[in-house]
Amino acid sequence: MKLISIPKEMKDQMIGRIQAYFEEERDEEIGELGADLLLDIFMKELGPYYYNQGIADAKALVEERWGSVEEDIEALKRSTGGGRYR
Repeated sequence: MKLISIPKEMKDQMIGRIQAYFEEERDEEIGELGADLLLDIFMKELGPYYYNQGIADAKALVEERWGSVEEDIEALKRSTGGGRYR
């Protein structure tokens, strides 16, 4: 499976957030290259878990909506019993 491709602007923001986290929470400095490599590891190793959960969430939503569509379609049916010519 191909890794998720992220626009450069978004990746730069993510790298900046990693750097800020290290500075604020760990009182450590991490360079842009280090943050980029860490992001790549996270994406490669943890990304599939998030991706699969996103797929599961989307599937659940589609199934929920499909149930509603089925109910709406059933409500459109016309009665076939009790007519004049039985």
